[in-house]
Amino acid sequence: MKAKLLLPAILLAAICFQSCVSNKKYAQLQSDYNKSLDTNSKLKLSWQRTQQELAVSQNQVQNLQTQIDQAKSTQAALQAALDKCLAGSNQGNVNVAKLADQIKASDQYIKHLIDLKNKSDSLNMVLTNNLTRSLTADEKSDVDIKVLKGVVYISLADNMLYKSGSYQISDKAGETLSKIAKIINDYSSYDVLVEGNTDNVPISQVNIRNNWDLSALRASSVVQALQTTYNVDPKRLTAGGRGEYNPIADNSTPGGKATNRRTEIIITPKLDQFMNLIGKPQSDQ
Repeated sequence: MKAKLLLPAILLAAICFQSCVSNKKYAQLQSDYNKSLDTNSKLKLSWQRTQQELAVSQNQVQNLQTQIDQAKSTQAALQAALDKCLAGSNQGNVNVAKLADQIKASDQYIKHLIDLKNKSDSLNMVLTNNLTRSLTADEKSDVDIKVLKGVVYISLADNMLYKSGSYQISDKAGETLSKIAKIINDYSSYDVLVEGNTDNVPISQVNIRNNWDLSALRASSVVQALQTTYNVDPKRLTAGGRGEYNPIADNSTPGGKATNRRTEIIITPKLDQFMNLIGKPQSDQ
């Protein structure tokens, strides 16, 4: 009788053990899947930012190339006019000299445009290298830095900095802010604007009226953290909020909303410092 009762108990225990193992495997697979989705989302956002930066740079270079082509066309017309004057026996030396001067000025202008285009192509790399020299290679991988028209932008997603639906700095944001503070403190005379941005979903909290409030409060939280925790001179800092009105992606998609929910730390060199970076004296302006 005992043997008959013992066998079902053993079978039941074996089934329960197999079920536990299967549940653990399922949970691990589900966790791995969720991580892969998160990684894919981050890669997609990074790709979108890269495409936007590339479009801006290509537009700047194209504009300069158009000016160069127009200047070359003008120079060719002037050269043709000079050749015609030289070929005519009745043309005076005054007209020839005038055309020669115009061609010389056109040639100098073309050289200036080409030089400006080359500097525009390389300026992003110069500024990025200078402003990230205080970071290690591993640290650079955690900080998204881009340069547009001579201004450095450090863009941070809201879930990296803040507690969900809040303007309070999260515990995990400390490491990231410490890296950014290294960049800011390495260039102690630069101005720093911290700018909050949101998506277009209305905020629904008693103590926050709208997205203007949320974006400004988040920027203020970052400014105060940089001042009190990382010893950034508050005279250099400005906090501002732009609410939902400065989107860089389409708010009709979840990915676009995530991209727009960001805080940008904008590091701006003063005019003389900017000229030193590109190697051009102010007197040339």
